[in-house]
Amino acid sequence: MRHKHILYILFSLAVLFKSACPAMAAQTPEQQQNVQVAWRLLDYLAVDYAGAVKDGKVISESEYSEMTEFSASVTERFKALPDGPEKASLQSQALEFQNAVKTKSSPEIVAQKAHALGAHLLAAYPVSLAPTTPPSFEVGQKLYTDNCSGCHGVKGDGKGPNAVGLNPPPIAFVDLDRAQHRSVFGLYQVIGQGLDGTAMPSFAQLPDNDRWALAFYVGSFAFKDVKRGEQLWKSDASLRKRFPDLAALAKVAPAELAKDIGPENAYALIAYLRTHTAEVTNNTGTVAISHQRLDEALAAYKLGEFHKSEELALSAYLDGFEPVEPMLAARDGTLLTRIEKEMGSLRSSIHQHEDVKIVSQKIGTIQSLLGQAEKALAPEASSNTSTFVGAFTILLREGLEALLIVTAMIAFLKKAERTEALPYVHGGWIAALLAGLATWAVATFLIGISGASRELTEGFGSLFATVVLLWVGIWLHGKSQAQEWQRFIQQSMGNALSKGSSWFLFGLAFVVVYREVFETILFFAALWTKTNGLVILAGSALAVAVLMGIAWAMLRFSQRLPVSQFFAFSSGLIAILSVVLAGKGVAALQEAGLIDVTQISLVPQIELLGIFPTLQSLGAQVLVLLVIAIWLGYTRFKDRSIQPAQ
Repeated sequence: MRHKHILYILFSLAVLFKSACPAMAAQTPEQQQNVQVAWRLLDYLAVDYAGAVKDGKVISESEYSEMTEFSASVTERFKALPDGPEKASLQSQALEFQNAVKTKSSPEIVAQKAHALGAHLLAAYPVSLAPTTPPSFEVGQKLYTDNCSGCHGVKGDGKGPNAVGLNPPPIAFVDLDRAQHRSVFGLYQVIGQGLDGTAMPSFAQLPDNDRWALAFYVGSFAFKDVKRGEQLWKSDASLRKRFPDLAALAKVAPAELAKDIGPENAYALIAYLRTHTAEVTNNTGTVAISHQRLDEALAAYKLGEFHKSEELALSAYLDGFEPVEPMLAARDGTLLTRIEKEMGSLRSSIHQHEDVKIVSQKIGTIQSLLGQAEKALAPEASSNTSTFVGAFTILLREGLEALLIVTAMIAFLKKAERTEALPYVHGGWIAALLAGLATWAVATFLIGISGASRELTEGFGSLFATVVLLWVGIWLHGKSQAQEWQRFIQQSMGNALSKGSSWFLFGLAFVVVYREVFETILFFAALWTKTNGLVILAGSALAVAVLMGIAWAMLRFSQRLPVSQFFAFSSGLIAILSVVLAGKGVAALQEAGLIDVTQISLVPQIELLGIFPTLQSLGAQVLVLLVIAIWLGYTRFKDRSIQPAQ
């Protein structure tokens, strides 16, 4: 049966790789260029068609001629796309779009079809839509002054000294009606390739990053309310989730964003992000929420509004700090632990209505630690080494507990010669991996998963697993005596495990694995968009190799152990894991704000063992230990009473 366990590990690795790597259609550089040009033409048509047609009539023959030419070019370029499952559908849409231009459809319909077709194109044939590093606003400004202001004007109004006599005239970047439909990627494409039929030359000789810097700079002329945009960005987590990377920012048109959050908010946010591109790649943006919530919590506490203060302190963790935990765990796990501990201590002090000076001092300490976290999370602090170590430790830490439990279940079934139940165990962990992938998809593309939801899932999953493991550990310990094992064999030999027992094994495997997969995938999803994906894969591969070695050693060791020793060892291991999970479960529910926090200052925090310095989490572990001790005492008393009779 060894091959099944190897497949188990290999499948886990394959799923992790699949969840990390986006599907990319195989394209040559020329084909990628073709996709980019086709997208740029669609983007241009969506914006400029309104200057050619109105109310079903041509209002500019030259503009309309250009529109028909460009729409036909799109259709031809779609014919040159690499073969793929979406090619036929894209070509059909392109013909429909070309016909909409021919029949002089309204600008709204043409723009809608152009944007939809462009989105479909990029989904089927992904290409790079963003710079590799945040463009510099100052570099873009200098490039514009040196290369563009002569025609487009210093203020971007299209009235430069060289604009006289040009037909068509240079674009006025300050024109909001036009700018709201223009994405930065569309500007970047025009800068690199020029614009046929106009005086706009190609600036392909500029380095790629310079062209991006220039595109972001000219794309900011029409949008002014930077301060309001900054407030929106730092206070609204949904907006930060909408722009997880530069690609998302580069391809969005302000008018599209305005449909969701209103023109005033959309234009302000665009003004801020196009002039502060580093904010999109810097995952410390939400830490500003923590600073703000902590200040508000202190103000509320001074006014005697203790419940409000406690809620604000909880928000400082869940809404501000929790989203950056994956990155900080990869770069400075010690600092992460300190901040979590201090956050819990603060909520405990607020709940107990301690002196305002103590609360103020604790908030000051946390603010200082958050400042250290922002430095650790800055893009320049990232390194391939820290990313590799972070990915390795995260996967090893999260996978170890699940691996130990599932491997122990497999070893038990083999020892009991109950291999017919193995498919249920394998089905459980496979279903957990698939459910984890579904969770990743939901968290990434649909609704998102809040910090509270994550902590609640981890907390309740841990406590459920604790109860189940206690039951299993007690059962295994009961079979550790030779005569009990023989009695079990005589009663069950020749009879397959009941369907209920088999599905119980499925459920246990699912719960313990999904709990870890849920945490791991959310960590990796956050890391993937901010760091080197290949380095993450390398760290994950090493962690999987270590886990494979542990699984192999456990199975090999269990085969050599006598039956009584095997059950004693297994029950002991499961008892330890149940204590660990009890502590972690309560700690997670405390972080979600469901359970109060009472700090115990003399106890160190050892997350690997599930030890957290709070009365509630330690109390849960003591309770589990008490249950184990009572059972051991009962079995020993029972054995002593049976021996004289025997």
